[in-house]
Parts: sequence; structure tokens; C-alpha cells
Amino acid sequence: MSPGKQASEREAAAPMAAGARLESMRRRVRLSRLAVLTAIAAGPVALCVAVASAPTTVQAATSSKPAAVRTAAVAADPGGYAQLFVSVWLRSSADDATSAQARLAQSMAPDIELPAPAPAAGAQSKPESVTAVRSAQREGGTWSVTVAAQYADGSVRYYAVPVAADPVAASFTVTGAPGVVAGPARTEVPKSSYGVTVPDGDLSSAVGEFLAAYLTGAGEVDRYLAPGVRMSAVSPAPYKAVAVQQVSAVEEAAAGQVPADGTKVRVLVQVEARDSGGRWPLGYELTLKARSGRWEVAALESGTAQDGGAR
Repeated sequence: MSPGKQASEREAAAPMAAGARLESMRRRVRLSRLAVLTAIAAGPVALCVAVASAPTTVQAATSSKPAAVRTAAVAADPGGYAQLFVSVWLRSSADDATSAQARLAQSMAPDIELPAPAPAAGAQSKPESVTAVRSAQREGGTWSVTVAAQYADGSVRYYAVPVAADPVAASFTVTGAPGVVAGPARTEVPKSSYGVTVPDGDLSSAVGEFLAAYLTGAGEVDRYLAPGVRMSAVSPAPYKAVAVQQVSAVEEAAAGQVPADGTKVRVLVQVEARDSGGRWPLGYELTLKARSGRWEVAALESGTAQDGGAR
């Protein structure tokens, strides 16, 4: 075929292809209009669906640039980091800087000297447990973490540890040697709101049977719950027996007979639990609800109860 004839055919095909594309676009527009009109007749919800499914512009369809996602940097609490550092620092020695404890302490705080405990110090030089008890954020991304070290003789020492934190990289560095400080003072306890003494009776029996099922597996927990409340017993059961020692309430209604249906009371229950290892005093805050002449548990103030509408 001659070059002139091929060029003529290409020129003739170009308008046909363009016309086909134009006709395809027109069909899509007509279908979209028909969908919108149908949705208007069907109602506002269908209209929203139809508009959302309508064809987008060529620019939106062909754009490959990813959308920027912004996340706020969260200031991470370095309490655990300071706790680990004090633990390995107290267990390390400048006389053995190659030990695993010393190497870890130096990696966490490169510029901090290691202690040099005397051999005769014995158990006092190495704590039995180390716990972070307080974290205070300061300016410039720095923190002061108070860490408690408990020793075998029952003594406790508190250390204040300065830590620099980078919330973006989620990294920490101990910036100074720990300092021994006084322990936190004991705060004043506010007067309890549980001022009503609940005598032996229906309510005490109800909470006693519930906690026995909850802690010892003696019966099904569900039978003591208000409608809509879901709760699982502690498993495996940690105790062999549970005895109620005292019940106090916020509301006066808890001290008498079972009141009208729907009445709710909040109680603090002190119990004694027994296992093979001894006796254990425990306390529980419960919300109970009256129904059909009996008390039912509506909430256990420990995050394990989910009230599905009983309140």
C-alpha cells in the first residue's frame, strides 16, 4: 500500500475514533442524569448515593499525587525508660564496666558515671524491685522521673532522673546522674461517700453470693446481674471461699428492705477471700438495682461490667 493511501486512511480514522469517544462520554452523562433523577424520586438518601457514585472529572481520576496525612506528635512518658535505667545503673559497677548491666546503662546514658558499690554492701547495693512512681514534663522536651528502688531489708530509696524525650522519633536519653530525693508525701484521704452502714439482709446476701460466684466459681455470675449487664467471672478462680465483712452505701435505700423496682444504690463491699496461701482482704465498689423484690448487680467499678441499658 502506498504511503499516501495509508495517510489518508489514518486521517479518516481519527475523526471516527474521536466521535466514538465523544459518544461514549455522552452516554455516561445521560446515565448519570438518569440515576440522579431516579434518586430524586426515591428520596434524599438515594440521591446522596447517586451523587457519590457519579463520574468524577478527568483531573481527579488521573491524579496520582498522594494526599498528605498529618499526625500530631504525642509526648511519650519516659517513666518506663527511667525505671529501666535506674534498675541497671544500680546493678552495675564502675569496677566491671563490661558487664551486661553496665553496658546497657552506658548505652542509655552515655555521659553518666557508673556507681562503685563496696563488696561488703551486700543486698543493699542491688534493689529487689524498681518502679517509676511519678513523671513531670518540663520545658524543651525534658522530663523529671521519680523512681523508687526497694531493697531486701524493706528500705526504699527514691531517685529523680532527668530524661530528654523526642516525641517524633520516640526516643529518650538520660541526661544527668540520678539524684536521691525524698519520697512523695502521703496525701489526705477525702471523707468517704459511703456513709450508710448496710446491715445483714437481702443486699448483703446478694453481694456476697455474687462475689462468691465471681471469685470462686461457686455458681453462675449471670444469675446475679441486672438485665443487659454482661460480666465474666475471674478465671481461673483465684479463691476457695469469700466472706462479706462489711457493706457501706451512699444511698439510704440500701439499708432497708428492697425498694421499688428501678431503685439504684452504690455500695462498697469489704470481703475476706481465702485460698491455700492464706486470707486476703479485698474491696469492691458495686452498683445494684432493685427488680422484682431482689437486688441485682448493675455495675462493678473495675471496667469489667458493660451495662447494655440497665441504668
